[in-house]
Amino acid sequence: MSNFKIIAIDGPSGSGKSTIAKKIAERYGYLYVDTGAMYRAVTYEILKKNVINDIEKMISLVADLDVELKFENGLTRVFVNREEVTDAIRSSRVTERVSEVSAISEIREKLVDLQRGYANQQGLVLEGRDITTVVFPNADLKIFLTASIDERASRRLLELLAKEEDVDFEFVKKSLIERDRKDSTREISPLKKAGDAIEVDTTNLSIEGVVDKISLLIESNIENLKPS
Repeated sequence: MSNFKIIAIDGPSGSGKSTIAKKIAERYGYLYVDTGAMYRAVTYEILKKNVINDIEKMISLVADLDVELKFENGLTRVFVNREEVTDAIRSSRVTERVSEVSAISEIREKLVDLQRGYANQQGLVLEGRDITTVVFPNADLKIFLTASIDERASRRLLELLAKEEDVDFEFVKKSLIERDRKDSTREISPLKKAGDAIEVDTTNLSIEGVVDKISLLIESNIENLKPS
């Protein structure tokens, strides 16, 4: 087991954050926290209640939501007010609106508080778009995953087709480019690489290849841990 307490993984949509974070958590016996699923969960509820165009109603709705993650048998299950929404939050409709919901400071504050609440665990692997810069800027190891836009679009297309959504490559690619723009230019917690994060390009690497590369970083830096 690694002696790291917190391993934080940032990067744009489709770079492999969720898959890699799960694998790293499994390899080292750590708790995996999918922060992106939290934002998807509240976006799903906002769309469900049809308040997406009213910021005050969105903030009020999210303030009363109970968002819970359960990591079981290699899978993250997502619950809102005890109702499972694991599959529902991965729709293209949620994907198209999650960035604008994520840009609302009051909503981010609530979810960041929830994310930081996991810090009392023995070991933690978290992934998202501001984990290394805002949520856990003092994480023991910071990774910034990247991949070419075409590779990221191909990955996301396969996910959506598996859910039988009627989309094509160009639509998915344009959606990712637009999401990158929104995520990187928003005023609150924009997507950016932390100064001390290590960049890992996953374009031409297999899942296991990426996991092995990050594992080398973990194991080579155990002696250089920040004091607890």
